[in-house]
Amino acid sequence: MTGKLLALALGAIALVPVAFAQDDEGPYVYSTYFVCDVEKQWLADLLVEKYDSQAFKGAMEDKSISGWGWLAHHTGGQWRRVSYYVAPTLDALLDAQQAVDARREALDAPPEIVSAFGEACPAHDDYIWQLITGSQGLELARERGDASLSVYHVCNMADEDRADELVESTFAPLYDAQVKKGNLDTWGWMQHVAGGKYRRLETLTGKDHKSILKARGEIIEQMIDKHEAAGDEFTSICGSHSDYLWDIVHES
Repeated sequence: MTGKLLALALGAIALVPVAFAQDDEGPYVYSTYFVCDVEKQWLADLLVEKYDSQAFKGAMEDKSISGWGWLAHHTGGQWRRVSYYVAPTLDALLDAQQAVDARREALDAPPEIVSAFGEACPAHDDYIWQLITGSQGLELARERGDASLSVYHVCNMADEDRADELVESTFAPLYDAQVKKGNLDTWGWMQHVAGGKYRRLETLTGKDHKSILKARGEIIEQMIDKHEAAGDEFTSICGSHSDYLWDIVHES
């Protein structure tokens, strides 16, 4: 029973229907965004280190997932921690949820451990993302950095495919140039599959937050100077966003 409670406390939800009009061209990411008590969130970090990391590492060893991570809030809104895992298809992602939960249950954490996590991070939001494009998998691919910037976009659903086209055709070369310069380690552009109001997710990683923000500033300057029309069109589709800076605590 305690293993099942730990799975619930760590943000697992009932499996969602697989009735999404998605393809399998890119990997899928299941992300749980936790709202935590600032004075107690260190307990969540400790519990992930002691218990959750074992479940994810085991799931990687048996190839149920292809990656996982735990991020800590640096700057941004109410989310304080992020847990995520990756699989190559949507079916595999949903199957992985069961595999990870089974491994958590086998750890049989004491009830007080479950209670401590729930008290530290009593609320969460779940999202499923699919990678559309990015630096990883290309010739300039490298490992993700120690710091991350996530930009969560609110977009007009009727035109968001056009926003994707603008990112791939016009903005991707600007991101790639920053990777080649060393200001960024990786970048990615993801689409919403399930979750809340955010429809697109832009991720940038680098050696530190200063490097990431420098790269982002240069990209914005180039958009204004050379791609103003494309920038204006993108903004008309994805007109608002929320920024978060994260410290990458665990990642495989």
